[in-house]
Amino acid sequence: MRLSLRTPGILIFGMVMAPCGWVLDLVATVAPNWRTLNGISNLPSDNFIEQGIWDICIASTISSGAQCGQADTQYFSNKIIQPAQGMMVASLIVTLIGLAVAIPGVRCWKDRPNWVVAGLGGLLIFCSGVLTIIPISWYTHSPPNITTPNVNTASITPRVGYCIILGYIGGIFEVLGGFVMFIGILPNLSRARSAASNSSVPYSRDSLDDDVSFPRAKSPPARSVNTVNSRPFDADL
Repeated sequence: MRLSLRTPGILIFGMVMAPCGWVLDLVATVAPNWRTLNGISNLPSDNFIEQGIWDICIASTISSGAQCGQADTQYFSNKIIQPAQGMMVASLIVTLIGLAVAIPGVRCWKDRPNWVVAGLGGLLIFCSGVLTIIPISWYTHSPPNITTPNVNTASITPRVGYCIILGYIGGIFEVLGGFVMFIGILPNLSRARSAASNSSVPYSRDSLDDDVSFPRAKSPPARSVNTVNSRPFDADL
């Protein structure tokens, strides 16, 4: 068993967190539920409006169906909607680019990882998480004006939609995963090449032991065995 092929834990953490965050960001981007509007006067009491950054739907609490494609040009003309659309799409693209850059640097089939390549991929993933958190936070703290036609805005109760929650979680996943992958590049910038790397033998037994995370898995220390049967004080005779 080649213990040296074990992938470092920080790279595993980043490569798991980034795809999970990407899926959550994708749902937050395409789903029309950044906020819900309840208590609309010209709709039945069991109906409410779901607003996203791409679509608006009218849903009901007593049925699973929804009437999407509602027109509201004033809502989509709010200054936060178009930047949110661009940043969420950019986040999805940057995450995929970051994963494509990081995969060749991860040590799954090589003796040692390429920390520089993996770190650059982590930096891109970190930036993609920031691109997600910015519009989510902006929408949460400065929501668009309620511009539903022929509706008394005083009677409307806006609530945070599940896309905001998923977007926050996905962005945090990407920020954490990208940051953990990127910090692996820092020791590599100042790390001098060891003399063992220039030898014909790529790894010694000690280097393999250092690559094992669990102390019990390390090789036991060498013991000296006295194979000569001697009696006490033989050296004095």
